[in-house]
Amino acid sequence: MTRILHLSDTHFGTEQPAQVSALVQLAHALAPQAIVVSGDITQRATRAQFAAARAFLEALPAVPRLVLAGNHDVPLFALWQRLFTPYARYREGLGIEVLEPRLQLPGLCVIGVKSTRRRRHIDGEVSPRQVDAVASELRAQAAETLKIVVTHQPLWAARPQDLHNRCHGAAAALASWVEAGADLFLAGHIHWPFAAALPPQGRAWAVNAGTAVSSRVRPGAPNSVNVIDYVPRGADRMCVLRRYVWNGADRFAAGPEEALGLG
Repeated sequence: MTRILHLSDTHFGTEQPAQVSALVQLAHALAPQAIVVSGDITQRATRAQFAAARAFLEALPAVPRLVLAGNHDVPLFALWQRLFTPYARYREGLGIEVLEPRLQLPGLCVIGVKSTRRRRHIDGEVSPRQVDAVASELRAQAAETLKIVVTHQPLWAARPQDLHNRCHGAAAALASWVEAGADLFLAGHIHWPFAAALPPQGRAWAVNAGTAVSSRVRPGAPNSVNVIDYVPRGADRMCVLRRYVWNGADRFAAGPEEALGLG
């Protein structure tokens, strides 16, 4: 079994200390083999916020991880930096060079896709070049490998009110990547957790994470993180998703398990 801890939208600068401490404890108790952070690590991409975020990331279990930038990790008000060096603070503050990271372990392939754009304040985008490149990578993986694509802005929306938050180019990307063998599409951005089977025939799933530790929660969606367990069983491949939700006091409590069948 391979366990992945998926968290998103920490928005350091609006973090809540109790949730930060509890999440670090939970992460060590869960003992994941990999950690995926799907963007909006800071609120306003300041050096102080990146420093706080880096301390948090370094306190998590020392396992392979994939960290992706979100739109909030690009300076909003520092216009010169936004235009000419949009990811300089992100790279320096977190010690990250690669904006489209990859994570490869036995039986696991995670592909990070940069969906943020300097010319877009909020919206995400996936280009035809990215679609083709990721499809080629997916096809090169063994059939039994769990193949995950990560964006910040989601490629799928479970609620009508979130449709405008889908990446530009999402439909073409999903069609290509599902055909190429992708199993899961992880994202954040909307602070609304969900899992949705994708057409055709439910062969792949969109899995969104809520906000992990920020005060910027949505009504009906407390702070939460996702835990994904992959259990390869020949042709009957599946993942088990469990959401850990802030209990309002002192810990993240485990919710019910959801089986994600992989066609």
